[in-house]
Amino acid sequence: MDLYSLTLTDIAKKIKDKEVSIKEVLDSVYSRIEEVEPKVDAYITLTQSQAYERAEKLQQKLDNNEDIGILGGVPIAIKDNICTKGVKTTCASRMLENYTPIYDATVIKKLEDAGAIVIGKTNMDEFAMGSSTETSYIKKTKNPWDLTRVPGGSSGGSAAVVSSDMAFAALGSDTGGSIRQPASYCSVVGLKPTYGLISRFGLIAFASSLDQIGPFTKTVEDAALMLNVISGHDKMDTTSANLEKVDYLKAIVNDVKGKVIGIPTDFITDGINKDVREAYDKAIDTLKNVGAKIQEIKLEYAKYSLATYYIIATAEASSNLGRYDGIRYGYRAKDFEDLDDLYYKSRTEGFGAEVKRRIMLGTYVLSSGYYDAYYKRAQQVRTLIIENFKEAFKLCDSILIPTAPNTAFKFGEKSENPLEMYLEDIYTVPVNIAGLPAISIPGGFDSENMPIGIQFIANSFEEEKLLNIAYTFEQNTDYYKNKPNI
Repeated sequence: MDLYSLTLTDIAKKIKDKEVSIKEVLDSVYSRIEEVEPKVDAYITLTQSQAYERAEKLQQKLDNNEDIGILGGVPIAIKDNICTKGVKTTCASRMLENYTPIYDATVIKKLEDAGAIVIGKTNMDEFAMGSSTETSYIKKTKNPWDLTRVPGGSSGGSAAVVSSDMAFAALGSDTGGSIRQPASYCSVVGLKPTYGLISRFGLIAFASSLDQIGPFTKTVEDAALMLNVISGHDKMDTTSANLEKVDYLKAIVNDVKGKVIGIPTDFITDGINKDVREAYDKAIDTLKNVGAKIQEIKLEYAKYSLATYYIIATAEASSNLGRYDGIRYGYRAKDFEDLDDLYYKSRTEGFGAEVKRRIMLGTYVLSSGYYDAYYKRAQQVRTLIIENFKEAFKLCDSILIPTAPNTAFKFGEKSENPLEMYLEDIYTVPVNIAGLPAISIPGGFDSENMPIGIQFIANSFEEEKLLNIAYTFEQNTDYYKNKPNI
């Protein structure tokens, strides 16, 4: 078996037991990248020389029987909106195409403290705004299951590299579904943790009250392992939760007897693909068969999540992206007459259409005379959605819904109609609005053999419950074992 096809847990153990050298593991992954990357186009930057340098140092420590960390020597990919010291961090935008941070994001430090090796930065929708990775200024990432289709977004590159065995795990960010939806489209595990569980320091902001970093992995156990490494309080992030450290691997138990799974009957409506609906119903039966109790619940405000999300997210984006003015850093227009002209031209040339659309929407909802009608009202509805979930969790341990209403669509199919594209996030945005943890795991395939993801949601900081239920489902199905033929 090729080393690159192993899980994160297995490869970490093989390295620690000295069955393989770290260089052999890196060689395996980089040769896989050489073979597959020209077809998939998932990486923006590869960091080969730094990776091999680090591998050598880690191998020396291992040979001296020193501890190299829980992820010692394991190659991991990073979404290109997470700052990496000395390595370009572009946000897949012309605005930042030459930006090289002078510091590491907290999650990068945590990964490196655990011995991981960063092997490259992955493609994404520009500034994480999109659901298909089509808004990237740099390249178009393809879905490893069908190269004519999108990998999902905005973390499409991270999902694609894990799905096609070009990394053992990857980090993404999730503002409205940007980890879970591409995980669903590419048949991998995507975990969006509770808001505040993982530091956002060094994550280039899109919508600060919604953004959350999380892992893409091949299995639920690997997701628990990654969560162990990257979670924890960080004084550099004022929204970081100061909680006792948890060992999430303890939740990896194949048993959900007595656990109550909530099914929101009023939220799963007609707009759902027939095959996705069948996979969802099958998932409910699987959970019943392994001893879980099924409880119908109501989420009457969830249907307002999408409208609420696109007001709050765009308002925060408008505020966060104000810093790209062509003066301090980032893209700067060559010819301009005065300061206003410099702002205008730099932003006109530096931002893509989707980013401009969201900045304009956000500026509009924050403007005088419209603030109360839109932004304030959206924040009030957000409170109702949060309360809605709190009530639901009094009746159940976890909520089960599809990750996306459809499977991966073909390139260009929804680009002309932003509204249609936004509807792909209908089942993921409520989680970000409420700041809850959720996980998407492989849940089947449609009639064209395209992956279908199913999503579990838990109450705040109940990742253990989430991982336990997701792991049990995974172990009682075989979907996660299927690989794209690429």
